[in-house]
Amino acid sequence: MNVFKFGGASVDSAEGVRNFVKIVQNYKEEMIIVVSAMGKMTNALEDLAHSYFHGHEDTKNRFLQIKNYHLEIITGLFSERESKGYEELEQIFLELEKYLEKTPSLNYDFEYDQIVSFGELLSTKIISLFLTQSGRPNKWVDIRSCLKTDDTHREARVDWELSSKLINQVFNFEKTFVYITQGFIGGTNTNMTTTLGREGSDYTAAILSYILDCDRVMIWKDVPGIMNADPKWLDDAQKLERISYREAIELAFYGAKVIHPKTIQPLKKKEIPLHVKSFKEPSEPGTIIAKANNKREEHIPVFIQKKNQLLISIQPNDFSFIMEENLSDIFSTFAKYRVKVNLTQNSAISFSVCVDDTGEKLRELIVELKKNYRVRYNEHQELITIRHYNREAVERMVKGREILMEQRSRNTAQYVLSN
Repeated sequence: MNVFKFGGASVDSAEGVRNFVKIVQNYKEEMIIVVSAMGKMTNALEDLAHSYFHGHEDTKNRFLQIKNYHLEIITGLFSERESKGYEELEQIFLELEKYLEKTPSLNYDFEYDQIVSFGELLSTKIISLFLTQSGRPNKWVDIRSCLKTDDTHREARVDWELSSKLINQVFNFEKTFVYITQGFIGGTNTNMTTTLGREGSDYTAAILSYILDCDRVMIWKDVPGIMNADPKWLDDAQKLERISYREAIELAFYGAKVIHPKTIQPLKKKEIPLHVKSFKEPSEPGTIIAKANNKREEHIPVFIQKKNQLLISIQPNDFSFIMEENLSDIFSTFAKYRVKVNLTQNSAISFSVCVDDTGEKLRELIVELKKNYRVRYNEHQELITIRHYNREAVERMVKGREILMEQRSRNTAQYVLSN
């Protein structure tokens, strides 16, 4: 049994959905197919959630743009609109439209999850209907019914015990060989929608694979496999043929965009291989993530770029030392606002952190820190991570740039560079 995960870029148009069907029809084994929202719909739905929560006048127009995008794909796939499938899709649109007519709660993260989740619900319903029309019967599953989480909205934690029980009941392959379901989303015990964090569809595939003891996972991307750099950034990027689970975890931790950071651990525990393949060139081998070979592996430098960074420097108001008590207070504040730290460095009286600029939430954190500390920050910075660095790789990244922070370990070098 295989678990396939298709990202939004693979199903961003009617043509993309047809290509998806061609790929799926090449595999005859039992499979579960996890699908993301189509194209850039997660971004569009995030904008819709923001407009709705803040009462902006463009909320209705944003909804109509999202609906029209999907209707264009539907029109390109189906010849007749008078069918049960269309009724189901219209019902999803109506549910979202009705939700937007309600007064929002005071919890933005809650509203975010309720609205953004519609992207996956729509994409999987469209794909399930077209796959059936193309001669591949399948069963559509609302993953929220069996992937259960706590209520930490936008980054929900999986209830592994309950999810395992329900997932084994739902995905039993008694009446179908193919299931279509959503990535990224889950549900609480009270049936409220949650999300697993941005790009969480990979994690969904790993959860299902771990619980169901699948043979392999395939993640279909718009790149040939895992590259040693984003080819849109460095045009001489090279494909990594095979990497270990540990190496994949490290790359994901530092911000490599191909794999969600939480994806690898469940697969590693059961030694389930992960194949990263291109939906543009499905016959190509891609990259395999699996157990490390016994022989010593040779590594080429891997470059990871994170833009829109904020470098924050924090000093106690009384000029005391940065000791355990101050560090505990600072990290507690970051945890309170759920701001992730990408890089840290401290001296006797100063503590510096590099973080993603998350906008309003980050500014609220800075205001709170200023109650007890002197805080300075540099906006619009760039964080470069070089895994398996050498002198040439470092020179390529930092030459002619102002280095605001530098940190090196045995295998990894990181630089905060001023733009």
